[in-house]
Amino acid sequence: MRKALPRSTRKPVPRSRVPAPGEGKRGEAGYLGYLLRQAAGAYRLRMERALADIAVTPPQFSVLTMLAAYPGHSNADLARVALLTPQTVSVIVANLERMGAVGRRPHAVHGRIQHLELTKSGRALLTACETRAHAIERDLHAGLSAADERAVRRWLVRVALSETGRARHNRYCIATAP
Repeated sequence: MRKALPRSTRKPVPRSRVPAPGEGKRGEAGYLGYLLRQAAGAYRLRMERALADIAVTPPQFSVLTMLAAYPGHSNADLARVALLTPQTVSVIVANLERMGAVGRRPHAVHGRIQHLELTKSGRALLTACETRAHAIERDLHAGLSAADERAVRRWLVRVALSETGRARHNRYCIATAP
């Protein structure tokens, strides 16, 4: 049996430094999926900070954006296009309703389905959010040529479509889009 050294004579084991974003596996040598997640995390943090002064969260901004783009849809539809769970969208919509940003109207045929709409206040809130988001977007594509930006956008769409099984069907459209 080995005898333990007194604490004062033990050498500390040096801890390796955790690489910063952009270094090692957190940089160009990393897995693409990890890099996407790392970039999404950085983007989300910037959005949280940019929207904090108007008391809007990134998921709320997503719901407002999709509701403006695709008005009159149900919570379930909104959840699909906002990439959120139906439960999360229900909570977000309830909070946006309390804020006066979203209103409901019943579906013409299906009584249980409620269509969601931005109110005048909701459109003003979305405009304030978009001002902040556009500043972050400008930073994101600063230094990219228009062609590089299009290539990044196409690639991101292709990655998203690959999980839905539609990528093979749309590959030609994405590759030849202007």
